[in-house]
Formats: sequence, C-alpha cells, structure tokens
Amino acid sequence: MAKVQKLVIVGGVAGGASAAAKARRCSEDVEIIMYEKDRDISYANCGLPYYLSGVIKKREDLLITSPALFRRRFRVEARTRREVTRIKREQKTVVIRHLETGSLEEETYDRLVLAPGSRAVVPKVPGVDLPPVFTLKTLDDTDRIFRFLEANNPRRAVVVGGGLIGVEALENLVLRGLETTVVEFAPQMLTFLDWEMAEIVRRHVEAKGVRLHLSEGLKAVEKHDGAFVVKTDHDRTIPADLVLMAVGIRPSVELAREAGLVIGASGGIRVNEYMQTSDPEIFAAGDCVETINLVTGKPTLTPMGSAANKQGRAAGANALGRSLAVKGFLGTVIVKVFDLTVAKTGLSEREAVDEGFSPLVTYVHPGHHAGYFPGAKTLNIKTVADEKSERLLGAQVIGEEGVDKRIDVFATALYNRMTQEDLLQLDLAYAPPYSAARDPVIIAGALGQNYFRGDWRPVPPGELLEKRRRGEPVTLIDVRTSKEVTRAGKIPGAVHIPIDDLRSRMRELDPERETILYCATGLRSYVGERILSQQGFKRVQTLTGGIFSWMFELEPGG
Repeated sequence: MAKVQKLVIVGGVAGGASAAAKARRCSEDVEIIMYEKDRDISYANCGLPYYLSGVIKKREDLLITSPALFRRRFRVEARTRREVTRIKREQKTVVIRHLETGSLEEETYDRLVLAPGSRAVVPKVPGVDLPPVFTLKTLDDTDRIFRFLEANNPRRAVVVGGGLIGVEALENLVLRGLETTVVEFAPQMLTFLDWEMAEIVRRHVEAKGVRLHLSEGLKAVEKHDGAFVVKTDHDRTIPADLVLMAVGIRPSVELAREAGLVIGASGGIRVNEYMQTSDPEIFAAGDCVETINLVTGKPTLTPMGSAANKQGRAAGANALGRSLAVKGFLGTVIVKVFDLTVAKTGLSEREAVDEGFSPLVTYVHPGHHAGYFPGAKTLNIKTVADEKSERLLGAQVIGEEGVDKRIDVFATALYNRMTQEDLLQLDLAYAPPYSAARDPVIIAGALGQNYFRGDWRPVPPGELLEKRRRGEPVTLIDVRTSKEVTRAGKIPGAVHIPIDDLRSRMRELDPERETILYCATGLRSYVGERILSQQGFKRVQTLTGGIFSWMFELEPGG
C-alpha cells in the first residue's frame, strides 16, 4: 500500500476530531487537514442543555479543543466555517465552500475520513421558521437560544419531542424558571424504553410541574397579536414564548450519497468494522455511519458521542494503514431526568418480540445499596432474556442512585453474550455504602436461575391485566401485610392473605385453579409460590416485580 501523504477529514466534533488526533499519533509525517462548517471544531454536544440552565456556567467549558490548539499540539490544520460540498472520487479531491465569502476551492487527498455527523429534524409544518423556534443540536444552536433567553426573558416554553434531547432540554428549561410543556407524537416519553418503564418517568416529570401531551402531534406554530402559540393535531392551543424542536436527528449522508458511496438500510453510510466505506480510500465515523447491533447482528444507527469517539479513533488509524476494529454497539443510553437517572442497554421487550425472540421479562426493585445503611434509593430494573437460549437480551434501569453502575454491568454481560443466570456468578463489589450483599444485578441473575430451573413462573403486569380484562378464572392473592394494603391499595379483585398466614389458610384456595400471587416487589410472592407449588397447587405463578411494577388501576385496600 502506498504511503499516505495527505489525510483530509470532513467534520470535527467527536468523530472527526478523534480521527485527526489518532491519525497524528500514528504518523508524524502525514499532512492532516480538517474542514468544519461551524466555528468550533470540537465541543461537548451532550452538555449543551446544561449550559442553557446555568448548570454549566461558561461557554468555554463546553469547548474540548480549538483550531489553534489542534495546530500547535497535533499539527492538524483545522479550517472552520468551510463546508465540503462535493467529493470527486476519481480525481481524489474535495470541493470546499467558504461560508463567509461563498468562494470555492479544491483540496486533494490520499485518504478521506467523513464525519459530517447528523442534523436536527424539523417538522414540515407552518411556523417553524418563526423567531422563537429553535433546534438544539450544535453549539451555534445553543448560542442562538442563549441569546434569545437573555434578550427576551421568556416565561413559557414548549418542547416538541420527548426523546433524549427533549427530556434534557425540558429539565434545564424548568431549572431556568420556564413553565414548560412537552408535545410528543408517541404515546410515551423516551420511546427506547418499554411503556411501563417510561411511565415511571412520566409520573416523575409531571410531579415536577411539566405538562405532557402524549400521542399528540405538532400542527403549527402561529403568531397572534404579538404572541406565539403552538397548535397540536388535537386542536389544542398552547401559549409559547420559546419553542424547542427535539423530534430527532437524521444522519448527514448527502455528500456520501452524491459521491456514489453505499448507504445502508438504516440510512447511514455503510462501513465495515474498520470504518471503511465502499470506497477503500474513504473512511467514515460518527452519527453519519451505519453500525451493527451486537444483540441482533443487524445494521443500525448509534448517534452517541461515545460511539463517535470510538469510531473516529479507528477511522483515523485505519486511514493510515492500521487495522483497529469497531465490532458494534448495544445501544446503551443513559439520561438524567430531574431526580431520576434512566438507562437502557440491548433490546427492550418490544424490540425483542419484533426480532422474533420469546422474551422472559423480570423486574426487581431493590435498594441501590444495603437497606440498613442510610440513604438507600429504590432501583427499578427490568431485564429481558430469550426463553429458548437463556441469553440476556437487554436491561432497563431507573432510579435516583446507582443506575450507571448497574447498566454498565448489564452492557458488559450483553457484550459477552452471557445468559441471565450467568449474572449470578459475577463477583461484584460489596460494602454497605455501595451495594447489598446481593447486588441488584445478582438478584436479576437469581431470578433467571429460578425460572430456567423451574422454580419460578412469572406473570408480567400486562399479561395479568389482559387476563382480568378477558375475565379468566384466576385467584389473585395479595401477600403483603395489612398495613401495606391499607396504605397503598391493592389490585382490583385480589384476595388478601399475608405471606405468614398462607400455610394456615391454604384450605380456602382451590389447588386446581390458576393462582397468581403478588407482594410489593416480588420476593414474598415468590416464597408463597414455592409454598403452594410444593403443597400440590398445579398452576401457581408470581406477578414479577410485584405491585411496584403494576402501573394500572388500584382499589382501596382498607
């Protein structure tokens, strides 16, 4: 392979800047030129919402590097406010437009790295070009919003979209003192979660004073008598001094498509594990590329800064002859929503069904550390495994503390294709301020072992709800204490038999009838299931996760 004399990189931020820095570490001789259409070449995208609220106080704290530093430390020529508009593959040149002057120039390359990222999706409805309407994707976007906030002191904000950027934006707008409303076309926030997990988030957000309009689409933004309003497809009119569009992003692949590079089924540039495109002289990284889902093996998009850094590093090295592989991603995400941390890795239950798996669903609700140690906070954990292979497919974790630790353990287990029962064998750190003797991940593993060894038959909350709606003959038993039932209520139609009275009251029950037990979180009802199943009850099951996982109607318990 001929020695690379010049490497040209299109785009900065995470993917392009990582590619440039790694390429320089691989070769002191190669000429490296980076083109970036914005003013800043590398900044912390994920920190942008927190600058709006003042949690991050200075704009410069968002800047990772500057053209001057890149030139001084890495001898990379970073040229900003220049947009690459065309790739001439046969001539191995790119066409660049100077955004300040409109003039054009061409630059030759030996190898090319594409890292143009993605762009915010703006709904095609009337009024999205009005002054108070913004997107939040780039640092320039953030600067425009910040200037508007400072100049106009808005009181009411509408966030269109309840995904990752939407929930981060709504929290920081509330922190800034704005009365905030969310309009979301889907029936839930954070659609990467299963519904019942997203419901935990919904209740928390509403408790913070945010108004949510779910299953409701944006129809228009209008101005009446000097004031702006958002109109929805439910004929709702919402006053808005500021409107933030957070409906999603789309990979920027136009440059690659026009150059004849292969675009994958997911909409991103198709690359191999070495970040090489269909043209062996061109590599790509970041939001613009298609990657592999490590659970399904199928192509997907992974628009995360963590992924872009990893891909950019590999692209920069491989463009100079190295062979660094990026095998794929699990779609691991984590987001702060006021007092909650919300995280997911792998497949949701809904995604597992769509992929043809037969999912085993389990819920656990332990404390994030030992219960006797002050300050324990409840974790809500949902795991999804494949009933046939016993392989762990995904996990979702929501809580105030300890979420990041557990989701990373689950992600590591998924990467190594572990079964749910394998989790039980992990040797995790334990001390009362950090965990219980049985860590929440270990408890999830124990549930898997109980199921696959035939000791536990779980019923998910949604399945129990459907049984009730269909009027199936089921004996539903609440095994909590009388005090718990009186305080929190019970599932309609349940018979109350405290767990410690179950043996003495078994004669009240029909051993041939389907029997489902529940408690607060699932432990006592599992104990009850083992008691009844060993006393001749043929069809006894447990509501997995207990009443903590029941997001439906309750009736007074006393």
